[in-house]
Amino acid sequence: MNKNLSSVKNSFSIKNWPEDERPREKLLKTGPETLSNAELIALVIGTGIKTKSGSHSAIDIAKTLVHNFGTLNNLANVSADELLISEGMGKAKAAKIIAAIELGRRIVSQKNGNNIKFRCSEEVANYYIPLMKDLKKEQFKVILLDVKNKILKDILISQGSLTSSIVHPREVLKPAIQSSAASVIFVHNHPSGDPEPSTDDIEITNRLCKSCSIMGINMLDHIIVAENGYYSFRQKDLL
Repeated sequence: MNKNLSSVKNSFSIKNWPEDERPREKLLKTGPETLSNAELIALVIGTGIKTKSGSHSAIDIAKTLVHNFGTLNNLANVSADELLISEGMGKAKAAKIIAAIELGRRIVSQKNGNNIKFRCSEEVANYYIPLMKDLKKEQFKVILLDVKNKILKDILISQGSLTSSIVHPREVLKPAIQSSAASVIFVHNHPSGDPEPSTDDIEITNRLCKSCSIMGINMLDHIIVAENGYYSFRQKDLL
């Protein structure tokens, strides 16, 4: 009996497993909290694959990912290229995992940030920390707000090491003017984990503050988010 069960479980297709051991059926019957990390990842992946080394079920691929990256937090921080190194992973499967992780980040950020309206710098930070603290490159965004401080949209201005030449006031304020934004908040991340501003950060902030004043746009804050917290120029009375 055990030998036959093992043979079935090692089959390429999960469809050949006993019904109560298939991740999808198990989730629907007993709830997602009863599934292991590998089983949840397998549901995201969806299907197995055949490679030169043999056939791999979605569970096999998921277990390899769990083994390679150790924790879900580590998995959440990897790039598509890093995922593709794992055996059995293709671009479609990597994209599914990254999409699922991004949805999770957005859910957390919406819950923390009240989703619609910002009342203080801390709420802005709580919204964007889950979205940006684990990024491997610096991103600079402008948040466009209406007269009630509700988000109209946020726009990615640049990606990479920030310098005053890259974050140019003209490019930053153009979408604010086009959207008739009443106020703006600037936010960027520090991949190092330390939210303390650099000399370039301070210079950029001063330039943007002056430019906003000239254009009649209210600059509410510039916030730096990182693994170890956030830094608000407004809270530090630097605006």
